[in-house]
Amino acid sequence: MAEVLTDSSLVVASSHSGDPVAAIGEIAAAIGSLPLAGGLLFCSHRYAREGLAAAIADRLAGLPLIGCTSAGELSERGYDSDGLVFIGFPHDAFRMTQHCFDDLDCFDVEDGRRAVRALTANARAAARPLGEAINHVALFLVDGLSHREELLTMTVQEALGDTLMVGGSSGDGMAFSETWVFHDGAFRRDSAVVAILSSTKPMHVFSANHYRPGPEKMVITAADPIERIVHEINAMPAADEYRRLAGRPGEELDAAFFAAHPPMVRAGGGYHVRSIQSANPDGSLTFYCAIDTGVVLTIGEPVDRLEGMNALFSDLERKVGAIDHIIGFDCVLNRIDAESRQLSREVSALYARRRLVGFNTYGEQFRGAHINQTLSGLAIGR
Repeated sequence: MAEVLTDSSLVVASSHSGDPVAAIGEIAAAIGSLPLAGGLLFCSHRYAREGLAAAIADRLAGLPLIGCTSAGELSERGYDSDGLVFIGFPHDAFRMTQHCFDDLDCFDVEDGRRAVRALTANARAAARPLGEAINHVALFLVDGLSHREELLTMTVQEALGDTLMVGGSSGDGMAFSETWVFHDGAFRRDSAVVAILSSTKPMHVFSANHYRPGPEKMVITAADPIERIVHEINAMPAADEYRRLAGRPGEELDAAFFAAHPPMVRAGGGYHVRSIQSANPDGSLTFYCAIDTGVVLTIGEPVDRLEGMNALFSDLERKVGAIDHIIGFDCVLNRIDAESRQLSREVSALYARRRLVGFNTYGEQFRGAHINQTLSGLAIGR
């Protein structure tokens, strides 16, 4: 399934074929002979990665392509799953340059800064043929199980300077086993890729969540920041105290519970979600993001999601004019919460109507922060 408006409009295509060769064949057919400056590919973790990489090399040879595995896809139909989504940037209006960081456990901050500064210089040089009035944004994809998102996000955004960054953490459904980033023809673990997108089109990055801080406070009194595990809240076993403060002392702690009662922290003048990934047999809680002893959290309460998103999309239209597409990085917990609240059909239809495509993440990156349970993204005008 594909949508192509004009030569300078984005190429958006998706496939549900379980055969990697057939799936990439559908993408290649959607592209046709249109010259592209680069593309994004978000795919279900169910695909055989080596087979998918081989099909890409065969049918999309020479196309600069980055991507990752997902916890769900966002296609032309809205919420999607068990497939892949492609977004292509026409060469007459875009340039895309990228850099990959491997072996994130050994990431060096100074080396990272130098690499991103060089990438920025290369991106500006590559964009010169497009003319004088060029807009630049950075897209960031990172292994969603690396536990290195905060350090990389801060480092990359600092080195980017005025070029703002948005992105997401790769997923594998809800298995939390292996998540992958795609770059230079291969799926990679323990890796991240940053791509600078340059265009004559208006572009605007954004981030929004669907919660407000509630009255209940909880202080992290014992934690393992390296493993992102909280052992005690308010000097009590973490899982029990979190359940009590949420007002649901007898309920099972699962993804739907975490999505409905997200911990929030005040930082930078606002409140941000610090999502819980899992409850552990010893009564501790594992988080998606950095957490440490002394952090003060409050439990978030939902706001009207549909009203908030309609206001968001209208604001994006005011900023970029008529929208070509929105590249969305939507936390998987947002999707689970929409399903729990029986809103998924309405949210999916809204995404499709507003031309939002992308993937469900294990976390989002916006400017210099790694965040959770947001809809973050890039709006591209026509």
